[in-house]
Amino acid sequence: MRKIEHIGIAVKDLEVSNLIFEKLFGAPAYKFEAVESEGVTTSFFLNGPNKIELLAATNPESPIAKFLEKKGEGIHHIAFDVEDIVSEIARLKKEGFVILNETPKKGADNKLVAFLHPKSTNGVLIELCQEIK
Repeated sequence: MRKIEHIGIAVKDLEVSNLIFEKLFGAPAYKFEAVESEGVTTSFFLNGPNKIELLAATNPESPIAKFLEKKGEGIHHIAFDVEDIVSEIARLKKEGFVILNETPKKGADNKLVAFLHPKSTNGVLIELCQEIK
């Protein structure tokens, strides 16, 4: 893992939350994207070298909808940039981490992604991200 790629925050209303974070950072979101396979719409903000991803559910069965129902708005995941996601999944599985999707899938912001189950990472959902070339 090379660096924190972004922090994902689950929100109920993307438009309202975008206004809050625009005021917070003094700049608008630089990117908006729907990820149909995950049932979310996202927006991305830059704060110096750091990225914040806001995620809102587009259907009641999406993982974000379930998260919001159970825990409310707040930090959903921490994403780490990796050079080779397949190798990193294999390494982490060998170390005993529970991988939610052993085959990387297309995520937002031109990334391949995979997730580690929070039960194996002290309650924090970890996302691995590799830039699609």
